[in-house]
Amino acid sequence: MLEQHTTGADILIVAVGVPGLIKGNMIKPGATVIDVGINRIKDEEGKSKMVGDVEFESASEVAGIITPVPGGVGPVTTAMLLQSTLHAAQLQR
Repeated sequence: MLEQHTTGADILIVAVGVPGLIKGNMIKPGATVIDVGINRIKDEEGKSKMVGDVEFESASEVAGIITPVPGGVGPVTTAMLLQSTLHAAQLQR
């Protein structure tokens, strides 16, 4: 069911909180994939690792462009929070 929606999308924004939910075969070839999910999992060695809601390795073979986790939308989120904070401070002056 989910695959029917994702394979038809030219732009796929994923923010569900489920590590690796979206696989490469669930993505329309050439689609833009924006992975907003941030999940901490244990790797094979038992170390904590940050991953997204999209399985990056298989998805990057199909997608036209894809945001990585970490390092994708995080800097944009930080910049927008800072902008909002500055705007709120200006409104209070």
